[in-house]
Amino acid sequence: MQFLKYFKLKYYIIAGEASGDLHGSKLIEALREKDSKAQIRFWGGDLMQKAGGVLVKHYKMLAYMGFWEVFINLGTIFKNIKFCKEDITGFKPDVIIYIDYPGFNLRIAKWAKQQGFKNHFYISPQVWAWKEKRVYQMKKDLDALYVILPFEKDFFENKHKFKVEFVGHPIMDTLIKNKKTTTFLKENQLSEKKNIIALLPGSRKQEIKKMLPIFLKLVPLYPQFEFVLAGAPGIDPQWYQKFFNVEKVKVIQNKTYDLLLHARAAIVSSGTATLETGLLNVPQVVCYRSSFLSYLIGKWLVKLKYISLVNLILDREAVKELIQGDFNIKKVAQQLEYILSVKGKNKLKEDYEELRTVLGKEGASKKTAKLIIEALK
Repeated sequence: MQFLKYFKLKYYIIAGEASGDLHGSKLIEALREKDSKAQIRFWGGDLMQKAGGVLVKHYKMLAYMGFWEVFINLGTIFKNIKFCKEDITGFKPDVIIYIDYPGFNLRIAKWAKQQGFKNHFYISPQVWAWKEKRVYQMKKDLDALYVILPFEKDFFENKHKFKVEFVGHPIMDTLIKNKKTTTFLKENQLSEKKNIIALLPGSRKQEIKKMLPIFLKLVPLYPQFEFVLAGAPGIDPQWYQKFFNVEKVKVIQNKTYDLLLHARAAIVSSGTATLETGLLNVPQVVCYRSSFLSYLIGKWLVKLKYISLVNLILDREAVKELIQGDFNIKKVAQQLEYILSVKGKNKLKEDYEELRTVLGKEGASKKTAKLIIEALK
C-alpha cells in the first residue's frame, strides 16, 4: 500500500450539515495520509476546509430541517442539485463520497451512477427509521456503503441482502483527543465556584429559535449554576443575543467538547450532540420541537421508538427525551433535577459505559479511507 502515497486521485465529497463537516474533516485527513497528492473538492464547512481541499458550498447554505421547511425551500434545493451536477461533471472525480444528508445526496448518487462515477456513501441515511424503500435504490446506485452504528450492518445485510462495511463511529476518533484542561474556565472567563450547565440548542437557526427560549427559562431557576451556551459553527455569537433578556449566559464558540468536559449536566437538542454528550459522560436531558406540521408528518412517517442516538443504540430510554408538547420548562426542570441527583448521575454513568462498549474503539475515519482507496486500485 506504500505506493498509494504517490496517488493523485480526485475525490468529491458532499456533507450538508455540521456533523458531516466534522466527520468529513477527519476523513480528508485520513485520505491525505494514504494519498498525499489527493485532489479534494467538497461541500462542507470550516473544518473540512482546514483539513485541505476546495470548498464549493458551505453547509450553512444548505441545511433545512423539518418536512415543511424543506418544502418551502424546494426551489433553492433544486438549484443546488443542478449546480452540484455541473460541478462534478467539470471536476471529473475518481470517486464521489457522500456523508449522510440523504435527501440531497441520494439524488446526486442516482444521477452520478448513470454518468459512470463511483459512488461511496459514508454514514448511511437512517433508512431503518423511515423511507426504508430507499434501500432498493441505494443497492442500485452505490458502489460501497460504510455504516457507523452496530445495528445497521444487521439491518442492511440480513434484512436487505446489501453488503456493507461497519467501520465504527467516527465520533470516537474526535473524542479520544479531547481532554479536560486546567485553563478552559479562565480563558473563557467562567466561574470556578459554580458548576456549569451546558446548553446545546442545535446547529441550525430554525432549530435554535424553537429550542433556546425554553432552555433559557432554566437560568433564573438555578442561580447556583453557570449556564453556558455552545455556539454552533457558522453562526455569529452575536446572533444569540436577541434571545437573552436578563439571563446571564455566555456563548462559547467552537469549543463544545471542552464545554461538555467541564459541565455538570447538559440540556441537548436531538442529533449527534446527544451521542457526543453521552460519550463524554455528561448527564443530559434530550429535547426536541419542530413546527406542528413537520411533527405530524414525522410522527406518521418515522418508525422510531427514540430520537436520541444514545437510546437508539442501547435500544432503551437511557436518557430522558422531551418531545414537542412534553418539551416545556416544568418537565425540563424536573429532569434536570433528576440527572443532578446522585441516583440519576450513577444510572447514566452505567448506561454510558455500555454505550462505549457497544460502539467500539476509534479508527473509523482511517478504516473508511483505506477501504475507499483500495476499491479504486
